[in-house]
Amino acid sequence: MPQERTVMLIDGQSFYASIEKAARPDLENKPVAVGDPSRKSGIILAACPIAKSRGVTTASRVGEALAKCSDLVVIRPRMQTYITVSLFITEIFESFTDQVEPYSIDEQFLDVTGSIGYFGAPEEIAREIQMRVHLSTGVWSRCGIGPSKILAKMATDNFAKKMSSGIFKLDFDNLESALWPLPVHQMFMVASRMTRHFTRMGLYTIGDIARLELGDFKKRMRKEMGKQSDIQAEYYWQTARGIDPSPVVASIRNKLKSVSHGKALRSSIYQKLEDIEVVLLELVVEVCRRSRRFGYIGRVVNVGAAETDGQRSASFNRQVTLEQATSLSHEVAAAAIGIFRKYWSGMPVSHLYVGLTQLTDDSVIQLALFDDRMKAYDLERATDEIKDKYGSAAIVRASSLLQSGVARERAEQIGGHYI
Repeated sequence: MPQERTVMLIDGQSFYASIEKAARPDLENKPVAVGDPSRKSGIILAACPIAKSRGVTTASRVGEALAKCSDLVVIRPRMQTYITVSLFITEIFESFTDQVEPYSIDEQFLDVTGSIGYFGAPEEIAREIQMRVHLSTGVWSRCGIGPSKILAKMATDNFAKKMSSGIFKLDFDNLESALWPLPVHQMFMVASRMTRHFTRMGLYTIGDIARLELGDFKKRMRKEMGKQSDIQAEYYWQTARGIDPSPVVASIRNKLKSVSHGKALRSSIYQKLEDIEVVLLELVVEVCRRSRRFGYIGRVVNVGAAETDGQRSASFNRQVTLEQATSLSHEVAAAAIGIFRKYWSGMPVSHLYVGLTQLTDDSVIQLALFDDRMKAYDLERATDEIKDKYGSAAIVRASSLLQSGVARERAEQIGGHYI
């Protein structure tokens, strides 16, 4: 028989807040949250355990959090720092196994099946990882262990996070005794809407689903949710039983196929070409910056747009192949603006999109006879360094200062929301 897999899901506790507290030893015993202290209506992105014990919750308003915890220290987020620490933690994981799959900025899957013979039992590996990550970053890790990704994830969320050791193993030996008695909303990917469906079906625990035969469960799902629910039924039934054959894939190391950026717009504002082109240029600047960060240049420029005048709607997505691959903003912008002017019907624009594809390594760049492309790259990389250090709004093009510009607004947002 093939060896049973050993998969881990490692989660960084209060990730953003832990990083900030590690950088500020004077805050060790104080309640700390990450958000924008100047915006009382903004949201809390993370809170340390001390802050949580005083009622501060993630996604609550800064003003509400301060009302509950008057001595709360609210620190403005440093997203690039958090990304850098996350990548550093990935490198620690990769010293144990080359099968590391980031799930989010603070959660990663590890397949340590082949590492047990060298590093010891899964629990020993988990403790060693906890120690290394904590000593290196100040972040305490919780680790769920299981024979599949789905069980490792549920082991972390439902058990490891609540234990002082931060480690819990959930496998087919304790699946029925540990997982099945839990309320159905604690099953992975079951939110409030699905909980209501399951409750109406008389399924209150994870075990209520797991103990049914698949055919019976499908019949119940069809009656509750319609004939198209078979795929959902099979997914939830397998999840309840811990069935998940999906491998741990080191996706962060895979070669990118495209770099893109889009923006939803208020069509009532973006009716004139000069206003639309301001946003188009901002998207190009961000796409080129990301390309340089990842070490790519692209040969094909894609532009998409959605248009509406309130009664009619139209959209297009077109591309053009450049003479040479690039990640220079002025070269990509010339192509993007040319595409937009050619295919725009003239209606107000509600969405813009710019992408760069057919990517290649930027270690070799084609020089031009009449243009100093290397000087242009040096200039763009210098602006990248300024933005990485001081924020995306530290240096912007003059056009972004116009009323139609959105770059400064986006710099104050995380994930599309004000903090």
